[in-house]
Amino acid sequence: MNDQLKLPDPSRSTRNISRREWLGSAAAATAAVALGPKAFGQETPTGETARILDVARPRKRVLRLAHLTDLHVQPELAAEKGMVACLHHVQSLEDPPTLLLTGGDSVMDVMAHDAARAAVQAEIWRRVLKNECSLPVRSCIGNHDVWGWTREESKTAGNEPLWGKQWGEDLLGLSNRYYHFDTAGWRFIVLDSTFPKGSGYTARLDDEQFDWLFGTLAETPRSMPVLVLSHIPILSAAAFFDGKNEEKADWNVPGAWMHIDARRIKDLFLKHPNVKLCLSGHLHLVDQVLYNGVTYCCNGAVCGAWWEGSYQECAEGYALVDLFDDGSLENRYVTFGWQAVG
Repeated sequence: MNDQLKLPDPSRSTRNISRREWLGSAAAATAAVALGPKAFGQETPTGETARILDVARPRKRVLRLAHLTDLHVQPELAAEKGMVACLHHVQSLEDPPTLLLTGGDSVMDVMAHDAARAAVQAEIWRRVLKNECSLPVRSCIGNHDVWGWTREESKTAGNEPLWGKQWGEDLLGLSNRYYHFDTAGWRFIVLDSTFPKGSGYTARLDDEQFDWLFGTLAETPRSMPVLVLSHIPILSAAAFFDGKNEEKADWNVPGAWMHIDARRIKDLFLKHPNVKLCLSGHLHLVDQVLYNGVTYCCNGAVCGAWWEGSYQECAEGYALVDLFDDGSLENRYVTFGWQAVG
């Protein structure tokens, strides 16, 4: 039996009905859809009627999280007090999150510093989280969390196999530089998006990690929505304005600003429509891009312009992210009233 909702057909009536009667019957049928399955004398709708009713069914929030990225903690510029202020703001909200994601660049910079300077920054990060944060925390590695970025620096630091990323893993309490976990009916995939290139770095996934991502998405139930966390944006509009990228009369977005393998990743996501949200930082700017059904959010920076005020249009802040049972989401950037002291 086809349970499609059908409006009255005046051509089949045994009498001519007025326009007012016709509109009234149509309105009644529409109201029945809004009232739900009991309007049709059934508890569980089927067929086309069920599809229509699903659209009207209210969604349920299953998780609120806070995305804090680019804290760049250091002894200078009251950065430690700024981190404390941000954590207090997050936890004192009237409707607070129950999970905290940190998006990389947790410390100011250990790429080209000695062990003593790296240790000072790490101590601040660990101490503040221990003393001021009661929320569970999951993190990804940023480029400034890598001690000894080039191969030569890594050899000096004794970290050649992971180009110094072991330091970042230890800082953030990670057993691996990329991983996944499930909570509230969502799958969270955490990526390592920075790799050496010449004397600097570029944003991409190495083949080992891409194969892992391919397999992880393949084994994820189609009904389970997916959130992807990376430090550097996979896709971003703000990347065009982080620097004078149009100076040569053509847009030129550096590979260190946005994933150079974005096309490859986008093509993979196309095969998995349950990938819903990609969160990132790195640029210290805020944007939201919807492409092929995936929402890409670059969520500013807790430190603004490295604790010296706002960076372009972006003040010090973090994002509140609401996840819903139907795979939908809401992402909102929140400032916490920090005033730079420099």
